[in-house]
Amino acid sequence: MAGISAPSATETHVQNHITHLLTASPVYSHLFSGLKLHSVSTGTVKARLSLEPHLLNSKDSLHGSVSCALIDMMGGVAVASYDRRDDTGVSTDMHVMFISGAKKGDLIEVEGRVVRCGGTLAFTEVEVRKVGIGEWRQDVIAKGTHTKFVRPQR
Repeated sequence: MAGISAPSATETHVQNHITHLLTASPVYSHLFSGLKLHSVSTGTVKARLSLEPHLLNSKDSLHGSVSCALIDMMGGVAVASYDRRDDTGVSTDMHVMFISGAKKGDLIEVEGRVVRCGGTLAFTEVEVRKVGIGEWRQDVIAKGTHTKFVRPQR
């Protein structure tokens, strides 16, 4: 991540959470080993990923299932950034809109944001964008909402 200062406790927690997910899940490990954390604030996380051939469909575009997996993972990571919990719950509902495509070599950014985190449910929004030249232009590839059942913090 950008900056010279030491990472915050939330940034460290989120990075450790992502490392755990990549280690514990063969699916996430296969798909997202190149995922790089870009920024973290309370309830919002951004990560970037360069599109490699194993992430593409038969039309050489980002596979829809990969977008879904990113929305699933980053919704949970956003919950981890919200209150530094280790157990980010289980999915109860997810909706995805596929808006445009991305090709091999494109850099994408995934932003997960907690809309509300209550006693038993967490509501998140996740957006997958293509990063353009100079990082100023970002075309939306997919948008999703992701609801998770969470246990109360102890």
